[in-house]
Amino acid sequence: MTAQTPAAETPQAASGSCCSPSGSCGSAGAADVAVGSVTAVYEVKGMTCGHCEGAVSAEISELSGVASVTAVASTGEVTVVSAAPLDEEAVRAAVDEAGYELVGTR
Repeated sequence: MTAQTPAAETPQAASGSCCSPSGSCGSAGAADVAVGSVTAVYEVKGMTCGHCEGAVSAEISELSGVASVTAVASTGEVTVVSAAPLDEEAVRAAVDEAGYELVGTR
């Protein structure tokens, strides 16, 4: 019988990356964007705080194909990474549902 090391104790699992113990692959942002993904930046009017960011992010996250959403109230920017381009009217409806106004894309 051979001894097995639980996955949680291996350097890869502990760091969250197989690239290096520090978790860095040497390419800034490479782990944040999936290959073949589309990134769109929208302008949303009315966000003033973290709660606003969360409400907008939650609604947009429910759209099919959305991988991640980052809303920033101070700039009004909402960055969406998705598997394919999103229908702007679907994004508008999601933002409206959250109680804010989609101004357009940047």
